Amino acid sequence: MSSNSKECLMKNLKRSKPYLAVIFLQFGFGGSAIIAKTALNNGMSHYTFAVYRNLFAAVVFAPFAALLERKIRPKMTLSIFWKIMLLGLLEPVIDQNLYYAGMKYTTATFATAMCNVLPAITFLLAWILRLENVNVWKVGSQAKIIGTIITLGGATIMTLVGGPTIGLPWTKHHNNVPTTTNVVSPNELNPLKGAIFITAGCFCWAFFYNLQAITLKNYQAGMSLTSLICMSGTLQGTALTLLVQRGNFGIWSIHWGSSLFYASLYCGIVNSGIGYYVSGLIMNEKGPVFVTAFNPLNMVIVAILGSFILSEQLNMGRVVGAAVIVVGLYLVIWGTSKDKISTKIVRTNIENVESNNDKELAEIKSSNQLVIGDESV
Repeated sequence: MSSNSKECLMKNLKRSKPYLAVIFLQFGFGGSAIIAKTALNNGMSHYTFAVYRNLFAAVVFAPFAALLERKIRPKMTLSIFWKIMLLGLLEPVIDQNLYYAGMKYTTATFATAMCNVLPAITFLLAWILRLENVNVWKVGSQAKIIGTIITLGGATIMTLVGGPTIGLPWTKHHNNVPTTTNVVSPNELNPLKGAIFITAGCFCWAFFYNLQAITLKNYQAGMSLTSLICMSGTLQGTALTLLVQRGNFGIWSIHWGSSLFYASLYCGIVNSGIGYYVSGLIMNEKGPVFVTAFNPLNMVIVAILGSFILSEQLNMGRVVGAAVIVVGLYLVIWGTSKDKISTKIVRTNIENVESNNDKELAEIKSSNQLVIGDESV
């Protein structure tokens, strides 16, 4: 292999790293949705689940952060402290509890499909916070705005439109929802209520991503930030659970081999630990909107796994709504890439003009020096 081909291969690998990383995250998120829904069907409390999930993530990642980032960890300031506390409240506490509460009233496939509004909400917040460049007179920005509207429309279709059930052969033979006190029976499933919970959670999640991008500019130790967010979320989640579920100490019961243990361990390490850290790495290069742009892949993974493992039924309204969400989402992605290309061209032109101006100034200075020298002679 020639040196040119090796350089080309290395460049392509470097460019593909963010895409491979975000795809890896979506596979992890897809698995967690199935595991969490199974545990919720078995009567798990979403309050204690959120607490244990973040506790496991903090316990696993804190030693690595202390060891690997001891030389690059910035000093803690009051501003960073309050940002970490807010980050710990937004996603580990509010979003996770709303998301899992919404999942109880719907299905794993429906919950992940509703989360496809996340890129649109993240884009709107990034636009407001000026983390995303938007010029309404440019095609790229127009595509992002239209895509955001279409995505929200798709979420509305999923929520309000039913339609005939798509009968998959492997979903007809059994119903695996047990009858326990903490479980919502199939007759009590409420897509509208679940959609409201999940959408509210997505707003908190979008705020989280944008605030994480802002925090990483001043606190660049990503693993330490991940550990601190999980610790903060554990403490605040514990306080919330003790307040809301006071006197109900049975929900804290966790033992080896229980669904709560395995679900908390997997979701803590993959979603909270690896998810926060890898998202931060991608965010530094591509921004918060890119991190959320591959959510439709998560929906496809969960739809396939959910139909096999949980025997979840799909109806035409959810399929059509999900398709509309995908179209809107990729308009947002295309518009973002288009804006970045135009931004790079503008920056290149500005740099060229500045370099030409510098050359002209240097030539003028040198000619003036020559004239002055001639006059002195």
